[in-house]
Amino acid sequence: MYTQLRPVLFWIAPETTHRLTIELLHLLRYIPLSKWIMQRNLSYDDPSLTREVFGLKFKNPVGLAAGFDKNAEVVNELSCMGFGFIEIGSVTPLSQQGNPKPRVFRLPKDRAIVNHMGINNAGAAAVAKNLKRHSRRRRVIVGGNISKNSATPNTAAAADYERAFVKLYDSVDYFVINVSCPNVENLRGLQDSEQLRGIVEAVTEQRKYHDTYKPVLLKLSPDLSATQIEEVLTLVFEYGLDGLVVANTTTRREDLCTPPATLSRMASGGLSGAPLLANTMGMVRYIATLTKHQLPIIASGGVMNEDDALQLLNAGASLVQIYTGLIYNGPGFVKRILKRLGTSYRLVTKKS
Repeated sequence: MYTQLRPVLFWIAPETTHRLTIELLHLLRYIPLSKWIMQRNLSYDDPSLTREVFGLKFKNPVGLAAGFDKNAEVVNELSCMGFGFIEIGSVTPLSQQGNPKPRVFRLPKDRAIVNHMGINNAGAAAVAKNLKRHSRRRRVIVGGNISKNSATPNTAAAADYERAFVKLYDSVDYFVINVSCPNVENLRGLQDSEQLRGIVEAVTEQRKYHDTYKPVLLKLSPDLSATQIEEVLTLVFEYGLDGLVVANTTTRREDLCTPPATLSRMASGGLSGAPLLANTMGMVRYIATLTKHQLPIIASGGVMNEDDALQLLNAGASLVQIYTGLIYNGPGFVKRILKRLGTSYRLVTKKS
């Protein structure tokens, strides 16, 4: 059904389609049995899919990446689609509008998206309020992806991350430090070891003042060199971070089917979707090997079919995230992935 509906949705501007989706999920709150129907048709439970990662128990390893529900408006409704976890944000201390529109572009020939959103969000206080409003009914692990405000210079970034961290601490289950989004000027410069050290130190130091331990992960850029990855890993182990998200969107545009003339009419920004898979796979394997599989990895980037998710998990990821794959495959995509994983794990169990 979604295959027939997708051309209509793709006729509408991407950001408009996204907003309509959020509003539709809002509406489901007021329709009797709607969540039950969603769960019955879209979710898939299998004991073989449960896993414990950085101290949290996930009902399955497939999550929704940051960027879809930036402001935690529809976490409960999205959980009915079968996700094992949902990452909200990126969230900044203060609200911000992001970059001028249009700022999202589809590349159907490449099964990809270019976004130049600029981390538009309602701010940490508003997001925390949204999460608390529905916390009693929440049945899914929620991660909080945090960043600095665009107007904050990199030299003062650590304080921004700390403020967002504190405001969200009681509302999320784990945190992701986002220093790798290509849609905010100079943000990726924070991956420099000295800049990053200040941010990581501020966040991990603040965590000591809370009774409940919340895992803190770092989200990497897919455009890092091997040397840069090794430098980041040194910091990760030095400060006891709990894992990595590998990786963010890329600024690269090589080997795309979309004509250069079409690409030139789009805003510069982060590319997501199918073209990222090979790079994500390589980074996951490289980091898993370097760390001897001792550091949990959330693989994020390029999961466009069921086998993509399975291959990333086999390459060393503990969990996977989807976003662009959901846009191209529809709401039944999560269930298809989970069925494929469940079948694979049961076959392995039988053989052993």
